[in-house]
Amino acid sequence: MKIKQFFAKKELKLRKKRLILMSCCIVAVIAGYVILTWPKKKAPEIPVVSVEKVGVEDVKIYGDYVGRIRAHQFVEVRARVEGFLERMAFAEGTYVKKDQILFVIDQRQYKAKVDKARAQLRKDSALVLKTRRDLERIRPLFEQNAASRLDLDNATAAYETAVASMGMSRADLVQAEQELSYTYVRSPISGYISERLVDLGTLVGTGGKSLLATVVKSDTVLIDFSMTALDYLKSKERNINLGQRDSSRSWQPYVTITLPDNSTYPYKGLVDFAEPQVSPKTGTFSVRAEMPNPDHVLLPGQFTKVHALLDVRENATVVPQKALIIEKGGAYVFVMRRDSTAERRFIELGPEFGNKVVVERGLAPGETIISEGYHKLTPGMKVRVANRKKTAVRPQAKTN
Repeated sequence: MKIKQFFAKKELKLRKKRLILMSCCIVAVIAGYVILTWPKKKAPEIPVVSVEKVGVEDVKIYGDYVGRIRAHQFVEVRARVEGFLERMAFAEGTYVKKDQILFVIDQRQYKAKVDKARAQLRKDSALVLKTRRDLERIRPLFEQNAASRLDLDNATAAYETAVASMGMSRADLVQAEQELSYTYVRSPISGYISERLVDLGTLVGTGGKSLLATVVKSDTVLIDFSMTALDYLKSKERNINLGQRDSSRSWQPYVTITLPDNSTYPYKGLVDFAEPQVSPKTGTFSVRAEMPNPDHVLLPGQFTKVHALLDVRENATVVPQKALIIEKGGAYVFVMRRDSTAERRFIELGPEFGNKVVVERGLAPGETIISEGYHKLTPGMKVRVANRKKTAVRPQAKTN
């Protein structure tokens, strides 16, 4: 009995040893697997960015305004003498030449005045001839003491009076002939004429309707638009006087306009006048540009969009807008140093044009800025360049 118990205890101990050995093996296998499969700590990844060179360009600065087209000349055709309108000698809405006859006014009374003045002139001319002969007869008699001084003075006075009367008659004749010529109402300029504003048979002139039609010369038109007082101050800061030619500049202020179909008119207009004072009611001042209109596409009175060249910033430092980061503290860009680290650089912005912006201060031409991939950067972080865009330091001038 004791022998059986001894062997049973021995076998139990062996089983425990086997169980412990198996557990150790399992733990060793699991530990080895964990060690082999545990992720290793990776080195920090360097951000990949795109860079560009800071360039220099001649930047054209524009302003957009609402303008109105005005005829270069707009003349009202009026009657200068009174009478009944007898005839119209033009087709409405057509092109008329300067001094072309447009209307004819009843001429009978004016012809009668001319005939009367001419007859009076002939009468006074005959009187001058008679008094001159009388004076020529009296003068030698007076020298021979055959006529008195009174006779000579009377003859001289009669002659001078006749000459004066003849001068008045000649002036009356000229005036009568001029009034007769006014019965032919002529076009004062070359241009397109409106419809007639009075009917035939209407009494025109003094005491009647005198505005007969209008003539518009639109081979060249004027573009009127208004600029703000702030625009004026900015132009003064840049030493630019709108409306005045400056031979020292390589450019002159000009405008382009938009047609009703939103297409751009092919001709440019030169700014030739700016109002010397600002309106206290609107805070604006008037500006005028002269523009050719050879095909008469532009109609006087039409409204249009005006795109005006205000300034040209020569040798301006420019950067793409996509490289800008604007926050409450201001605008900045990331500049890549020579050791491939990112530097945050605050800059002062100027006018925008296209997809670029002028930098007033903070950057120098030729520096390398990060244009893409800067969103997760911090100052001093290492970066890796994905592509290097070759940007010319002195490209051609861009227009807006």
